[in-house]
Amino acid sequence: MKGSAYDDVTIEQLLTMTSGVKWNEDYSDPNSDVSKFNFHVAEDGIDVTASYMRALERAHAPGTQFLYSTGETNLIGLLVSEATGKPLAEYLSEKIWQHIDAHQDASWLLGPTGHEISGCCIQATTRDFALFGDFIRNGAVVNGESIVPDGWFEKAVTAQVKLDEEGSGYGYQWWISANDIYQGKGIFGQAIYIDPNRSLVIAVNANWESASHRESSKSRARMFDYLTGLIDKE
Repeated sequence: MKGSAYDDVTIEQLLTMTSGVKWNEDYSDPNSDVSKFNFHVAEDGIDVTASYMRALERAHAPGTQFLYSTGETNLIGLLVSEATGKPLAEYLSEKIWQHIDAHQDASWLLGPTGHEISGCCIQATTRDFALFGDFIRNGAVVNGESIVPDGWFEKAVTAQVKLDEEGSGYGYQWWISANDIYQGKGIFGQAIYIDPNRSLVIAVNANWESASHRESSKSRARMFDYLTGLIDKE
């Protein structure tokens, strides 16, 4: 990525979507970055993610603006794969999947240059997504030790970027809400909702009529509120 708009961007800024690099996440626009980048033809020997992302322009100084970019989650996945020397699916299985008592195998779509599309595209049962969420809620502990460094989750599930005055924000790839609640959100309604204060995990697999649907999103939020309300009545 040397010589690109990512020259001065840190890994933490990738995690918090504050790189300042220009990106269009509009799934309804066939000319948006998120619509085009998986179909990009990369140069020989270059991963399609790196090839596409290094051609993007800078919009803001690094660390100054939040802009959600699936491409940057893909870029993080590429960094993890390069650092570990393993395909992401293998690393995920080794570090997480085999430790959550998953009921079924999962699958992960590959991009045109053979790497997992790390910004999306894991197919798993709703129950197994819930087990993954519970694994995270409990600190990702295997054999008495967390698989991540001390202090990681305190930062990951705390708003590193504040999005409003109500407590909403963005951590390390997690959407943060008030009262210590955090979520992983996918297109077409998928979500993992984690409320550590209530020891609650809710997983949702869905198929909304569009990738991002405002009314369906509101309905999902009402469902979460209803379920937490039932717990509070117990």
